[in-house]
Amino acid sequence: MDHGLWTIIHFPYFYLIQTNLMVSKISEGVEISVETFFQSDYSNPLNGEYMFAYRITIENHNNFTIKLLRRHWHIFDSNGEHREVEGEGVVGIQPVLQPGEHYQYVSGCNLRTEMGKMHGTYQMENQHTKQFFEVNIPAFDMIVPSKMN
Repeated sequence: MDHGLWTIIHFPYFYLIQTNLMVSKISEGVEISVETFFQSDYSNPLNGEYMFAYRITIENHNNFTIKLLRRHWHIFDSNGEHREVEGEGVVGIQPVLQPGEHYQYVSGCNLRTEMGKMHGTYQMENQHTKQFFEVNIPAFDMIVPSKMN
């Protein structure tokens, strides 16, 4: 566990069920797309434990190679709780993307309530100029499917 985030990349993808809508955003020539999935098998509503997985796709639309150095997340629970998580790379990797390439990973987040939201930034490095820049991760909702009716 990583301060409220956990990696499920080692689980088979058949655990990723009940897809919510995908959100996407382009900033600094990098497109970030996010899909969320409620993980009922890893949740315990009686104890206020709701687990969500999210799949992120990062696409480099620039004409230069980029490297993802760091992540910074803002996590909001519907009970008013706010957490921040920062660290190197994503799921233990600092991916390098050539122009036109994409990288996809799956990670997760635990909430104390049935609804929440996340957004954040990635710190990237232009591999040609060695300059750093920030890419915005669009806000995405994590909602237990029964709450969407």
